[in-house]
Amino acid sequence: MTVTLRVVLDQLVTPTSRDLAEASASLTQALVDTAPRGCDVAAIVPSPGLRDDVGVTGLSSETRLSMRRRELAASWQLGVAPGIGRGLIHSPTPLAPLVRHDRVNETHQIVVTLWDLRAWETPDELPRAEVLAARALLSRVGKHADAVVVPSHAMAERLAEVAKAKLVAKVRVIGGAPVRGFRVPSDAVGRLRALDLPSSFLAVAGGAVASDGLSAAFAGVTAAGWEGDVVVIDVPEGEEPAVADLASGAGISESRVHARGSLDRWDRAAVLSHAAVFVAPSSRTDWPWRAVDALALGVPLVAADTAVHREVLADAAVYAGADDLGEAIARALGEDAERLRVLAGDRAKGFAWEASADRVWALHAEL
Repeated sequence: MTVTLRVVLDQLVTPTSRDLAEASASLTQALVDTAPRGCDVAAIVPSPGLRDDVGVTGLSSETRLSMRRRELAASWQLGVAPGIGRGLIHSPTPLAPLVRHDRVNETHQIVVTLWDLRAWETPDELPRAEVLAARALLSRVGKHADAVVVPSHAMAERLAEVAKAKLVAKVRVIGGAPVRGFRVPSDAVGRLRALDLPSSFLAVAGGAVASDGLSAAFAGVTAAGWEGDVVVIDVPEGEEPAVADLASGAGISESRVHARGSLDRWDRAAVLSHAAVFVAPSSRTDWPWRAVDALALGVPLVAADTAVHREVLADAAVYAGADDLGEAIARALGEDAERLRVLAGDRAKGFAWEASADRVWALHAEL
């Protein structure tokens, strides 16, 4: 008898986040590749279903639901999940058919994944409707999920502060990784030209909200004496002028600041590979996607001194508080540069979707 693990792949049909879409595809392919004997992997997707180019091969079947993602999310948040059926269900995101079920007698499992806690850590930076929806979803997770995956122990501890004890007992830590196949493309220089970027710069990620830490990063760039360009990636659409204003406030002219949005894996790798230093100034306990990308490419890292950065980056970064980033950036540009490159490459070996998939299979076997 074959045991099928069905993965919710809404992000591969209607993505709301490039990071979540890449994580969903990477984890699912790793689950297929590491499936134990007698097990396979299938998909649960909203209408219109998976395209042929989603980057996942080897799925045994596809449960295509009649609703599109937006309607599906609303339905599942109300506890209405027709057409799902029973079995092992794993969601690489918080969205899952969370309904009352009997795990023991019906052999029905539901596991969800949380990658951030913004609705609790920085609610003022989000639309009120998004905050309320996230908190309502967490309540359903506490009632109906059999396990909750978070990517770091730091997030598990933070979740314990905002959630009920019943939910905390369900938490398991399984880390993320760079998107599968992440590497410097052969046409990196051409990609930089297409993005209208210089060939050398400091790189930062984030937008204009306070918890992204761009103000501190820009102040640190100035304090470090860096007179070159600064590239900011993952800037939400429409926040480019605000990012330029933050830089100007730190004494960095608009001509030196290049704000770009969410980049695909190849453009992202091209940009990060040409960064003299990558600065990760965010103070949230989110999984640090871009910092882990930088590790994979051996880029010297400077990071805000937070529990999640300490856990994920270990000794492969220079840590500093918001007021001391200048000294840290100067060290990463100078005396510590080569050491950080070597340590980044070593640390990056600890992040692989195959390892995460093995732990997911073990989790469902444990349940």
